[in-house]
Amino acid sequence: MTATLSAPATARPAPAPKRDRTRPALVVLLVGTAVLYLWNLADTGWGNGYYAAATQAGAQSWTAWLFGGLDAGGVITVDKPPAALWVSGLAARLFGFSSWTVLAPQAVEGVLAVWLLHAAVKRTNGPVAGLLAGAALAVTPVAVLMFRFNLPDALLVLLMVAGAYCTVRALEKASGWWLALAGVAVGFAFLAKMGQAFLVLPAFTAAYLLAAPTSLPKRFLHLLGAGAAVAVSAGWFVLLVELWPADARPYVGGSTNDSLWELAVGYNGLGRIFGGVGGGGMGGGNVGFGGATGIDRLFGASMGGEISWLLPAAVVGLVAGLWFTRRAPRTDRTRAALVLWGLWVLVNGVVFSFMSGITHPYYTVAVAPGIAAIVAIAGRELWRGRAHPPVRASLALVVAACGFWGFALLDRYPDWVPALRWVVAALTVLVSTAIVMGVRRLAALAVAASVPATASFGVATAATPHSGSIPVSGPAEYAGGGMGGGVDVGGGDDAELAELLRATTGTWAAATVGAQAAASLSLASGKAVIGIGGWSGGDPAPTLEEFRRYVEEGRIGYFVPGGRGGAGGGGDIASWVADNYEATTAGGSTVYRLS
Repeated sequence: MTATLSAPATARPAPAPKRDRTRPALVVLLVGTAVLYLWNLADTGWGNGYYAAATQAGAQSWTAWLFGGLDAGGVITVDKPPAALWVSGLAARLFGFSSWTVLAPQAVEGVLAVWLLHAAVKRTNGPVAGLLAGAALAVTPVAVLMFRFNLPDALLVLLMVAGAYCTVRALEKASGWWLALAGVAVGFAFLAKMGQAFLVLPAFTAAYLLAAPTSLPKRFLHLLGAGAAVAVSAGWFVLLVELWPADARPYVGGSTNDSLWELAVGYNGLGRIFGGVGGGGMGGGNVGFGGATGIDRLFGASMGGEISWLLPAAVVGLVAGLWFTRRAPRTDRTRAALVLWGLWVLVNGVVFSFMSGITHPYYTVAVAPGIAAIVAIAGRELWRGRAHPPVRASLALVVAACGFWGFALLDRYPDWVPALRWVVAALTVLVSTAIVMGVRRLAALAVAASVPATASFGVATAATPHSGSIPVSGPAEYAGGGMGGGVDVGGGDDAELAELLRATTGTWAAATVGAQAAASLSLASGKAVIGIGGWSGGDPAPTLEEFRRYVEEGRIGYFVPGGRGGAGGGGDIASWVADNYEATTAGGSTVYRLS
């Protein structure tokens, strides 16, 4: 973009090979990222108990590991595909099941994502831009949150960034093989979080169609090959689940007919976008569920503190970059990169802004790599062209957008380091003015004006333990622990109940209604526990007939009332147990001994 800023009709020549002096800085970036993501990680405990229990099950049973089973006995899976659990399950088998083996895989995935984003941006815009992109992703609050927590989003982001890196490599010499590898990465990202992985495909497709240095027919042919790679790398597991005998694997949690494909299209597909399909929508003013839909949703009370810190700067930088490269040759790398990362942000941002089904603020971590890349690319290239007044003004506007929006976000947390927002505002005014006036040697100050707000919030996120199903980034006094952190299944002495369950010898130590209650019991006892009805308590697994057979075979130790009810068989099973077995207590918890 540098040459095109002053002479839009010419392409920037390829830089002469030279020694990369930024390697030490890259080492510092990756080590710093690792420290940020691993720092006091054990304080988070199990994080999300639902997925922690599934990791435990995977460490105890290969069948549970393969299918993402919630319990080692194989009754029901989690309501997502199992790729993220494959990683943590293997870690638990190799190093023992613990808080570290549950949480550390996501931290490692975060470091790898930062490295790959750096590598992708470096190939199009040089090592400085690559370092800036990696650093911006590393400290984005929602990225810090997700790379320190056991949700599938960490692996999703890593695989999507891997797909972008492969696409950038494919653009260099019109390589169909690299483009196919991008398709493989997206296909496996589907096995982490289903259809959300496909939101980056328009960006990869448009960038390759626009800028690959080959004929249009070959570009289409390569894209067809990449599409086939997506289908195969995502579809093999869907086919495996469909062909595997249903009675020899867990029921697919969250589906209505024990089908992974139906889960992808229904509860985790159309249900998330339109609401009402397999779980319905939760929005409006509920901060934990994304807030009201609309174009400003990413900036609102729910999502703003997670992802929007650099978003205004990215918008300004993207518009400026595309304008200044409008007359560049078709294969211009900077414009291709801006198209790739710009469409990444646009498609994901629009979907998250208007989806009316179940939506959580942490979903926005998928937007973070695109924002970080745009800010780094635009900032670096505008800085290189700052001799020209229009470019200089654009750079000043990028810095101002970043700094003043950071001030506005910090103002939402008035009791947390109140002086910080005024420091950010002062630096923003100083640096923006200096850039417009043409003052040289302000690169460090320009970064200093952009970093404090988002970086400080990211560090505060790392310093706050999180738990539950809906973690929120930020300092402890605002973030809290997340929803669903613990489930009271009886209100009594949990230690005594856990000891009672440890003494059992059957397939399942206990059964209770709902996956969250089952996860709490399983983690406390180290034993398999049936979560009747899955996450919502409404999945038809196990049926009353199946449950009675398990009891007759002596495979279930206890039934623990409580948890979540639902439209499935949980209520029928609870009634059958109450009618046929006598209640007793463990500590203060009511239990029914079944065998």
